[in-house]
Amino acid sequence: MIDSLTIDTHLDTPTTSMQRADWDFGARHAWGDDGSQCDLPRMRDGGLDAAVFAIYVMQGGRTPAGFTAARNLAVGYLERTTAELHRLAAECTLVRTVGEALQAKAADRRALFLSIENAYPLGMDAGAVAEFHRRGVRMLGLTHMLNNDVADSSTDPRGPEWGGLSGFGREVVAECNRLGLLLDASHASDATLRDLLTLSRSPVILSHSDCSACCPHPRNVDDELLRELAAQGGVIQINALPVSLVAAPGYRRTAAIAEVLLRFGDAPLTPDMLAAADDAYAAVSRAHPNPPATWDDFIRHLEHAVEVAGIDHVGIGCDFDGGGGVAGLRDVADFPNLTQALRARGWTESQLAQIWGGNTLRIMRAAEASAVG
Repeated sequence: MIDSLTIDTHLDTPTTSMQRADWDFGARHAWGDDGSQCDLPRMRDGGLDAAVFAIYVMQGGRTPAGFTAARNLAVGYLERTTAELHRLAAECTLVRTVGEALQAKAADRRALFLSIENAYPLGMDAGAVAEFHRRGVRMLGLTHMLNNDVADSSTDPRGPEWGGLSGFGREVVAECNRLGLLLDASHASDATLRDLLTLSRSPVILSHSDCSACCPHPRNVDDELLRELAAQGGVIQINALPVSLVAAPGYRRTAAIAEVLLRFGDAPLTPDMLAAADDAYAAVSRAHPNPPATWDDFIRHLEHAVEVAGIDHVGIGCDFDGGGGVAGLRDVADFPNLTQALRARGWTESQLAQIWGGNTLRIMRAAEASAVG
């Protein structure tokens, strides 16, 4: 696709497709057949050298028992993902540093980083950051759709709880900086992002976010925050989630999903509970389908972010296997078509190299350099 290393910073493949007993990451699948959006053959087709695989755990009770269940579930996802990558070691590898990712590309293997989306599995233990770091995690997303004990979310129907980061959240930020984890503010409230920009020693990433000026979805980022993010050295990775690309009346889909999460918020994270939550989510999707969106809408956000934040501060994070995907950009195999569309709009090879990987690798290196010892 382009000569430099290419990376998408948010794919939910480990907690969606990879959880199916009969699904093989090494085999070719099709979005039209099973809804999946990333596998090794399609990564090769799409010229995608690397990706950040997100480990997402739905939020249950904010109690000691709830935190233990969430951590155990996250560890299980990590172990299964790691085992699958080891099984396919001739074609891909788990990486922990930019240097390892570049070595993987030189060996013609796909490089997979790991992240945690939603800091809920940390519970109230900042030491859990080190546990996840030992298991290969190199990015931490502070929130998902609800507030947690670390920070406020942008979409919690109850409104802010902490006014940004909590006191415990500030400890988590310091621990991530100490260990060299990249801090991810996608889904976080504006106040949380501002706190993070002030406190973090290393640049902040929005691993899968869009622009408020193009679509006023509650989780999108306004121009002022884009400029603040750029001033801190951070990067926004543009998301292909339809509801955050084009305006939808009342954003009932987002609100309804948040209501589902609240409904199950005090329940234990058992297989039965997770299955019931999946059924409720499917019902929301039927009642409130995504608005129609195309890659032109995606490009509109991409070009707006470049105009406001600058070419050094924008990248790609499509949220594939987690709800992302629009007409013309349905899975990772479609990425060359996106590149060609950008070339046709006058993008230079240097600009393409920056948004497809250069900017992301810069802030990953900065996070690595922030580590102590």
